[in-house]
Amino acid sequence: MKIEIGENRPGNSIEKWPGEFDVFSHYETTLGIPHSLFLITTIKENGKPNACFQSWTSFCGDGGGYFALTPLLQRTHTYHNILRTGEFCINFLGVRYFDACYQTVFNNEDETDEIEIGGFASEPGHCINVPRIREAFLSLECVYDSQIDLSRKGLSALIVGRVVWAAIEDDYVNGSEKKYGPDGFMYYLYELEDFATNDKGVRKVASLNVMRKA
Repeated sequence: MKIEIGENRPGNSIEKWPGEFDVFSHYETTLGIPHSLFLITTIKENGKPNACFQSWTSFCGDGGGYFALTPLLQRTHTYHNILRTGEFCINFLGVRYFDACYQTVFNNEDETDEIEIGGFASEPGHCINVPRIREAFLSLECVYDSQIDLSRKGLSALIVGRVVWAAIEDDYVNGSEKKYGPDGFMYYLYELEDFATNDKGVRKVASLNVMRKA
């Protein structure tokens, strides 16, 4: 039997915190679709590094370029930094860095070096003036291409960035052991909401298990 869930939030889908469903759709908690986690680095207006713990992003391209499509709340530092400078960097880290990445969520004052607050080291970008995170096994240097107001309500914007340079650790290039194992991509997911018990589930972080050939 399938549970049918419409566009309007079900009555038994309860907010965990005030305004949760202004920021997130109820589908986020009810469907539990996993997304890769990473840090977006940008430069604040005062020149300090900004780091945003981010997810919900897709990467795709064709013969005309490779692009990162990432949604951002329009009130955030990261959104305004990207529009102001036209540059950002996506940095992928393993799951062991989750707690360090999470520090950037709570320590984001204007005068804070948000790369340093997470215990990370900066390294210069190759094509952009935004620092990369040295501990990242993969960094994508991006320039702003375009944006879409997702709901047409001025809440979230889908930022499209053109990837102009990539830096990847050499032991992650060949094979899948590193890239898709515990030291590889980190994923964000929600446990599915249990409508019968009204259990909201919890946020979790995970890595992939490597699929082995028979």
